[in-house]
Order: sequence, then structure tokens, then C-alpha cells
Amino acid sequence: MTDTKPSVLFVCVHNAGRSQMAAGYLRHLAGDRVEVRSAGSMPADQINPAAVAAMLEEGIDIAAEQPKVLTDEAVEASDVVITMGCGDTCRFYPGKRYEDWVLEDPAGQGVDAVRPIRDEIKARIEALLTDLLGQ
Repeated sequence: MTDTKPSVLFVCVHNAGRSQMAAGYLRHLAGDRVEVRSAGSMPADQINPAAVAAMLEEGIDIAAEQPKVLTDEAVEASDVVITMGCGDTCRFYPGKRYEDWVLEDPAGQGVDAVRPIRDEIKARIEALLTDLLGQ
């Protein structure tokens, strides 16, 4: 048994919606048991306000987060890389565990449209947590 905690990187194009919601859930549910990062291949200027509102309904505040650019260092420092709608804009790094979560893009949508995306992300995060920590 090793003392290092698993690390997860969530990547989407703008790092403003899906990846930020996923990171928020994982931080909230895992506490300090998992290292969490998020980034985008073409980061937006700010977090999607509908994603912030949808997460606040769950008691998770992601308003202070800032979209970040995807770097080689972030990928290399992560055990699991989860992409969301990147297509070919996110590079592949050998030796990493990859998952591609097909989720609707919340960009430009209201909070009513973002809720089902948020709920699907939550279910996937719960399954990921069980996989990472439940052994």
C-alpha cells in the first residue's frame, strides 16, 4: 500500500463547464483523498455561470475557479485523465489511464439544461471514486 493519493485531471475544450463541475464534485466527495486538476485545450475567460449556479444547488461553489490551459506537466502529474468533448484537440500521453466521457456541452445553455449534465457528471464521479478508493 502506497501513501500517494491518486490524481485525476479533467479536460474539456474551454475548462468552463463540464471539467469544472467534475473537478468540483470530486473535490467535494473525495476531500483530500484524491488530487484534482482541470484544464482546457482552449480555456474560456470565465467559468460558465449556469454551471456555477447548478453546482451551487448541490452546495458546491466553483465560482472562484478559473479556466486553465492544458499543459504537459498537468497530464504527466495525473494518474487518470478524463476528457469531455475534446475530440482531437487534446493530446494523448502513453502510459496514462484515459477515459472519454461523452457529455452534452453546457456552453450557452441555461441552468435548466445544465442540471441533467451536472447529475450525469455526479454519477460518473461517484463511480470513479469507488474505482479509485474502493479497492
